Amino acid sequence: MIELKNTTKLYKTVIGINDLNLSLGPGTYGLLGPNGSGKTTLINLILGQLRPTIGSVRLFGENPWRKSELLHRVGLCPAVEMSYPRVSGLQWVTYMVQLHGFGYSESVRKAKKALETVKLSHAMNRPMRNYSLGMRQRAKLAQAIAHEPELLILDEPFNGLDPVGRYDMSELLKAWAEQGRSLILASHILHEVEAVNPLFLLISGGRLLASGSPQEVRSILPDSPYTLTIRTAEPDQAKRLAGLMIGQFEIESIEFKSNNCFIFSTPTASKIFSRLPELLKENEISITEMSSEDDSLKTLFSTLVKMHRGEMNRGVSS
Repeated sequence: MIELKNTTKLYKTVIGINDLNLSLGPGTYGLLGPNGSGKTTLINLILGQLRPTIGSVRLFGENPWRKSELLHRVGLCPAVEMSYPRVSGLQWVTYMVQLHGFGYSESVRKAKKALETVKLSHAMNRPMRNYSLGMRQRAKLAQAIAHEPELLILDEPFNGLDPVGRYDMSELLKAWAEQGRSLILASHILHEVEAVNPLFLLISGGRLLASGSPQEVRSILPDSPYTLTIRTAEPDQAKRLAGLMIGQFEIESIEFKSNNCFIFSTPTASKIFSRLPELLKENEISITEMSSEDDSLKTLFSTLVKMHRGEMNRGVSS
């Protein structure tokens, strides 16, 4: 479906994408990376909006540069916020569908169906300039799916959505993938992408650092330094558990935040994750919370960059 060979995109002296080799068949992919990592540049290269400085790009087996007919097979929900004229959501989505070559009547039918799918049919006749940010995001998604493309590409689609909207978006994208259609979801927020259960593509500094399933990607994190918070049901249990952990695990530091909550640092959390349930059962200790501030995209990419530079021994697929 998508193939990049030794692809580099330069903006004068700034590197957008750096010597990227990538081959994707039909499926669901999460394109993850910090802001400025090269996600949008990669999307624009795939769509033929940019030409690579070095290397090649293929979309459905063809060079996408100035191949507008290829775009009929793709739906794009861009991250950029647009300025809308005095048109309703229905008028705008209808026009966008017409650009793909459909007649007016067919475009109206498809636009109504798409707006209903994204739960915006109640407001489809209202001017878009009066839409909230979340409603505009839904309208952008509607125009991306209305012509029923083979591949849907979404760039930061969760921006501006409230919790209900984020849930609805996740469910819609899962349903899209379950229909056998392909999806690329670009975001800088790990858990939002993970909800769609894609294969991950992790990009930073214009390079592909790692790829794999959510389980494979998350397996990288336990073998990196962790700071964990544990809260127990009873105060005396927290002190007992802390003592047991100091005796059995490699603990760098430990600090009590309250009489039933402590924070500790460990160079590797994998042994703790596997042994802790048994330890709790053996000693009849109940915990009500275990969380980590490090379980984030920022930590993940910090770990991957160190691996990429050879500063860590653990290998990842790429």
